[in-house]
Amino acid sequence: MKHRAVGAVMTTDVVTATPGTPFKRITELLARHGISGLPVVVDDDKVLGVVSESDLLNHQARQDPAAGRRPLSRAARHRADAAEARTAGELMTVPAVTVHALDSVPRAARTMVEHRVQRLPVLDEEDRLVGIVTRRDLLGVFLRPDTEIRAEVIDDVLVRALWIPPDTVTVTVADGVVTLTGRVERSTDIPMALRMAGRVEGVVAVVDRLTARLDDTRLRPEEPALLHGIGDLWWLHGR
Repeated sequence: MKHRAVGAVMTTDVVTATPGTPFKRITELLARHGISGLPVVVDDDKVLGVVSESDLLNHQARQDPAAGRRPLSRAARHRADAAEARTAGELMTVPAVTVHALDSVPRAARTMVEHRVQRLPVLDEEDRLVGIVTRRDLLGVFLRPDTEIRAEVIDDVLVRALWIPPDTVTVTVADGVVTLTGRVERSTDIPMALRMAGRVEGVVAVVDRLTARLDDTRLRPEEPALLHGIGDLWWLHGR
């Protein structure tokens, strides 16, 4: 299925820091632009890491006098060391988790979930920073109009991919929820239609109200010609 590329939803006006940017300046940038993190780059726009509010809060937490009296885990000791930092190069998380502008929105979403981050620097083909994408940017795909979703389900899923005549299945979309109602030729078409419809950009869920004329899940290997329409002609010709 077609999916929008990250480059189509990213923000191109990126607030950045350099390795030498001091702690106070980073705090000012985050507050002024209403963001929770920013990439740390060098002169050729290569991303070295990302510094976030969490990194700054670790610094503040270290100022608690009681912190030095409590035993620390290895992870806590690492955070404590980072909290002593004074510049972006010392505070930043490395390596930076990034995506490319041509990557799909679902891939970017999966990367965010896997790495538990809220933003991803976006790189071009030469790994230079060209934008940043946030969770809010990715969720924007669900603002796609229901009419556009319905047209893609009919044209790309039913007609082009599965060769199902559009007059045999009624497609309705309400608030991103797709409902497929009707009777298809083969029972194996149903899970395929549901799965592919669910992959259309902007779809929240798919409701199954499909039935099948024939159950081809029980078809014996020597009986393909009974059910496959145009495929029957190819099979018979091969005989």
